Amino acid sequence: MCNLCREGWVTEAQSLLDLMVRVGVRPNIISYTILIDGYCLAGRMKEPMKLLDDVVRVGLKPDAFFYNTLLHGCCRSGMIDAAVRLFREMLSCEVRPGIITYNTVLQGLFQSGKFPEAQELYLNMIKSGMQLNLYTYNIILKGLCKNKCVDEAFKIFQSLCSKGFQLDIITFSIMIDALLKSGRKEEAMDMFAAISAHGLVPDVGIYHLMIQNLIKEGLLEESDNLFLAMEQSGCTPDSCMLNSLVRRLLYRGEITRAGAYLYKIDEMNFSLEASTTSLLISVFLREECQHQMMSLPKKYHFLVDVKK
Repeated sequence: MCNLCREGWVTEAQSLLDLMVRVGVRPNIISYTILIDGYCLAGRMKEPMKLLDDVVRVGLKPDAFFYNTLLHGCCRSGMIDAAVRLFREMLSCEVRPGIITYNTVLQGLFQSGKFPEAQELYLNMIKSGMQLNLYTYNIILKGLCKNKCVDEAFKIFQSLCSKGFQLDIITFSIMIDALLKSGRKEEAMDMFAAISAHGLVPDVGIYHLMIQNLIKEGLLEESDNLFLAMEQSGCTPDSCMLNSLVRRLLYRGEITRAGAYLYKIDEMNFSLEASTTSLLISVFLREECQHQMMSLPKKYHFLVDVKK
């Protein structure tokens, strides 16, 4: 049954479970959990809810793993109200939720925009003395930042640092992104500089955040220097980053600088994204830009002949 569900043959897995019942073999809670996981992966959420009733009807007691599987499926499908009901049912049935359960519900609440409920849940978790893991804190920080509670997130971040909590690069990415978006550039720069002190190495995502913000602020020489430092550190730009930087530079009219990143795209055998191509065409429809064509790779020189 496990292999059937993994391969998406959930209907066949359901038939197998039905056959087990008909021949007098009572499926255990693991069998039902596997089947529910298959339905959740297939996005068929009505069947798992019915299976929950079947499990109770045949006298089986759902365990934490069973509820976690169902909760994850509900949250992933945007059925946060159903997930909250399941969570409460879990508590009423004296099935003790672990940190995985709380993380699933907490992330679902934040993602569905139920910020007050998410905030209440994580505050209760802290008050209860539950040991939160890094994944939990990242969920909380991201949820707070998304809801413009950057000060509160920053206080939690500082508290984690002062306690010597082992952070990861995702934590720094969440906070740097939020600080930049809220106009707190100096704090973001300080946090970026502190990454190495925590035994971490900036990844392409964080470099992307920092460089695009420098371009936004018009600090183009600084952005060039940081890109060079990124490459020298052994961090390789990806297609998403290079396309994004090309667009940002084109919006600023920095065609020569954009050309340097277009050369990088070609060197690394990446493709232009549709939005990048569209912007290139629109830029070179303007006569005042056409004289800068030679600063671009030769393959893009045809754009000078594109007519409205």
